[in-house]
Amino acid sequence: MHSERPIDWRRRFGREAPIIVEIGFGNGAYLVRQAQEQPERDFVGIELEWPSVQRGLRRIAQAGVSNVRILQVDARVAFERLFTPRSVHHIYSLFPCPWRKEKHIKHRLFGHGFLKLLNSRLVDGGTIHVVTDYEPYVEWIVEQAQGTGFDLRVERIPPRYGTKYERKWLEQGQAHFFELWFAKETHVDIPLKEDIPLKTYRVARFDPKRFQPKETRGDITVVFKAFLYDPERQTGMVRVVAVEEGLTQDFWIEITPHKGQWAIRPAPGCGFVPTVAVQRALDLVYEAARGE
Repeated sequence: MHSERPIDWRRRFGREAPIIVEIGFGNGAYLVRQAQEQPERDFVGIELEWPSVQRGLRRIAQAGVSNVRILQVDARVAFERLFTPRSVHHIYSLFPCPWRKEKHIKHRLFGHGFLKLLNSRLVDGGTIHVVTDYEPYVEWIVEQAQGTGFDLRVERIPPRYGTKYERKWLEQGQAHFFELWFAKETHVDIPLKEDIPLKTYRVARFDPKRFQPKETRGDITVVFKAFLYDPERQTGMVRVVAVEEGLTQDFWIEITPHKGQWAIRPAPGCGFVPTVAVQRALDLVYEAARGE
């Protein structure tokens, strides 16, 4: 993710206007429709998957709307690092994945910690709107919302949003859905998370045949998924998955000749957030490159 952090939305949109954020905009149809209907507001769509981002960008271009921007990033990272406290007016998410299996509940959005984070980024009196088809998810969110500074209202509603997933559930016979409205009553103070300065390395020699980085697991987990070496370019590439505090990052570290030595650093062009887990991955690659 290459962007200034936090993002200056006034500069990005070229004006000062209320900021509305959609988490998980899917194909972008509802996001674009909202932007068309509310030209006095600025909209930010958040998605993880590149195909959804592509479809969203295509819809934005076709509609010719200028009040939409898109982020391809985990929603937690976005609100931790890209939005300042008390800067967002409204947040909504239509049919987020409910992660129905017990072992997958940890992946659900709108847990206690995430709701407190959203509270901190909302203006006083700001709101959150969530729609789901899955009643157990509603019950879970209601429990999680305790002590997050919101007044929560839940309603059973007929279909009214026209999204892909709403149509899917309708075709399967579901006639009603669940709408959750959160109104911010008290402010929760959560400061912005800041990047850490990454330390990169150089080694005098590098033997790709002996390179075997060690993984680590725990509060910080670093797993090495692949190692590729190009003998013609004399460049090694290590694919890393680094996990910490609910943030998972998948990126590459390169080992390449530089001024008579071998440089170890994140590969150019791969998106990542400079965090403790990324630094730990660099440390482990350095140790392996030195034969430790």
